Amino acid sequence: MLPTLIEILTEASRNTEEILGWGCPIPSFGDVSKSAVATLGLNPSNREFTDAKGDELIGSQRRFHTLQSLGIGSWEEVHYKHLELISNNCSNYFKINPYDNWFRDLNNIISGTKTSYYGSANACHLDLIPFATEVKWVNLTRNKRNYLLGISASVLGKILKKSKIGVLILNGKTVVQNLEFISGKKLAISEKTEWMLPRKNGKGVKGFSYKGIINEVCGIKLNRDIMVLGYNHNIQSSYGVTTSVKNSIKNWITSETSQEYN
Repeated sequence: MLPTLIEILTEASRNTEEILGWGCPIPSFGDVSKSAVATLGLNPSNREFTDAKGDELIGSQRRFHTLQSLGIGSWEEVHYKHLELISNNCSNYFKINPYDNWFRDLNNIISGTKTSYYGSANACHLDLIPFATEVKWVNLTRNKRNYLLGISASVLGKILKKSKIGVLILNGKTVVQNLEFISGKKLAISEKTEWMLPRKNGKGVKGFSYKGIINEVCGIKLNRDIMVLGYNHNIQSSYGVTTSVKNSIKNWITSETSQEYN
């Protein structure tokens, strides 16, 4: 998997200047092989590789490998030992220096499934595009977003097929829409009044849940059904996602997965 991802990263770096080309691909946050539940996002944050000033994380602050940390000048110089280092960092991400400001809320939302990124490590996080970008996803042009999704979609299918993941949690409407596209499955949508985000001026932002089953991603047969649950608010990015809304989303996920995990 990693050699293929590095080839894709090299090509994408040539075609999309916003790709953080000196940072390694990130197929997973946590150990996929031990995970029963996975959360799904868009793509890794540049903060997995840099500090708030944009400088590369080094030493004990480093989360993932880069060309510099591996001591190579380009990804064409990668050898097996480098791939092993990258793979180990992905599997042990939550034991090293996880970006807790981003992952703690998601971990709480899935806690009712009796899985966790931490401790038992029987949950992981995946992204539709396993490459970090210098800018936020919303600031990429539509053509570049479509290009990155197109070259990456099959990777998610391959990861899910080899895993034992039974539940996939989608973090935000954009993730929902893109998974529907690459899986060819439309998820059932329901308005959740208790997920309304209040606004001082005008109406609040409505909350919606999504639910369904997928058994194929980008033409790759998963050989089983995976339960998919999602919500339209991006827990970390949507303005005004209150603790009450987060807890309500957690309770909904707990209820929907209760027969399988409780």
